[in-house]
Amino acid sequence: MAVRKKARAGVRSSAKPKRKASVKAKSKVKAKVGPRSKAKQPRAQRKSARPKKPDKPGVRAKKKSTPKVSPLAPRSYPELPPVGGVTLGVAAAGIKYKGRTDLLVAKMIEGTQAAGIFTTSKTASAPVEWCRANLADGGEGRMLVVNSGNSNAFTGKAGVATVKATASAAAAAGNCRQRDVFIASTGVIGQPMDAGPVVAGIATAMAKSAPDLWDEAARAIMTTDTYPKVATRRVRIGGAEVTINGIAKGSGMIAPDLATMLVFIFTDAAIPSKILQTLLMLGARDSFNAITVDSDTSTSDTVMVFATGAAMADEAPVTRAGDPRLREFRAAFDALMLDLAHQVVKDGEGATKFVRIAVGGAQSHQAARQIAMTVANSPLVKTAIAGEDANWGRIVMAVGKSGEAADRDRLAIRIGGVDVAKNGMAVAGYDETPVARHMKGSDIDIEVDVGVGKSSAVVWTCDLTYDYIRINADYRS
Repeated sequence: MAVRKKARAGVRSSAKPKRKASVKAKSKVKAKVGPRSKAKQPRAQRKSARPKKPDKPGVRAKKKSTPKVSPLAPRSYPELPPVGGVTLGVAAAGIKYKGRTDLLVAKMIEGTQAAGIFTTSKTASAPVEWCRANLADGGEGRMLVVNSGNSNAFTGKAGVATVKATASAAAAAGNCRQRDVFIASTGVIGQPMDAGPVVAGIATAMAKSAPDLWDEAARAIMTTDTYPKVATRRVRIGGAEVTINGIAKGSGMIAPDLATMLVFIFTDAAIPSKILQTLLMLGARDSFNAITVDSDTSTSDTVMVFATGAAMADEAPVTRAGDPRLREFRAAFDALMLDLAHQVVKDGEGATKFVRIAVGGAQSHQAARQIAMTVANSPLVKTAIAGEDANWGRIVMAVGKSGEAADRDRLAIRIGGVDVAKNGMAVAGYDETPVARHMKGSDIDIEVDVGVGKSSAVVWTCDLTYDYIRINADYRS
């Protein structure tokens, strides 16, 4: 009785209340879990079991279906106008994702010219090999089929068979040759891909195709992307007004050449494939091949351009890359590619900072690019940026390991426009306050002069955060 009264009065007791709490907790767990409740286990075991709760299918599906949009995402997206001679269709084929579109089919008019650049990986996917062969065979760009969820890479003869089945279905739908069909896939590597959903999806996509489904097209090719990547430009070639539209996907496994990205650019300009190929290769050098998220190159990287010629029926054809009428087009084309490349970096997995790294004073452009990429890919530099730490010593380290010439005693570093180091040492009276303030922003600017020449290069990257590990550790789940 005495113990009971003390408990009622709010005085702690040594045993009785604990047993009551234990029984109550036990009964609650039994009601929810059943007779094999972990409540019967020692407390340490119950505690160690808790992290498994998020692995329930319902919780995982919720996380996958509502990804957090990158804080670097554009505040608004341009509305892409129709491009003469191009119609788009999308479908939810169920290749991997449930309840969302995962297949894009683009149909172009007869005579559309095509150009493309692809991954340098020695384990390139079956779709990449198909596209390369078709371009070499003089294929026109009549049909484009793109799926997300499965990269159809490292899948052997089965992967080739899937590509052929896709090409056959697309050629029938577009009334063209199979060599006029271009195919791209993105997603998990090494998993066989059934052609059935793709073939059925082509018919579904074509049945409801339209010339203005650009946003839907960009969303259909996304994997870990948190937002669709789109860009548009309108310029003149002689007396004709032409449109250039581009869509892209890319978020992780990003590094030259070309990054794990798919990019598709469409224009109604009339430009022969050889000239289109030249313009694409020149523009990609300082855009798609000047970005990195994590230094990893994909098996499926594809950048393709299609020129229908629909807007230039009354204009004399372009016959050379140096045609003065192409000056405005080339500037817009390059700007559009850089725009899309930046969007890819800003959607880097887990990214919170967009980082520009400019290197000058190098022996050659190639050397400057190598130094800049070494800085951009350094985990120590990237994590310091994520932590908003102005640790410029890590930049010095990265420059030194690049393998390119640099004069230690002439090295200079600027962060956010502030001189941090000159002549191989910290600037006299260096005040870190403005640099620390710059590091708290979302756009980070780093300049390095290595003091051995006159060449320069610029690359773009993002920071490396905890979320990058979380996303990639859970990618196949």
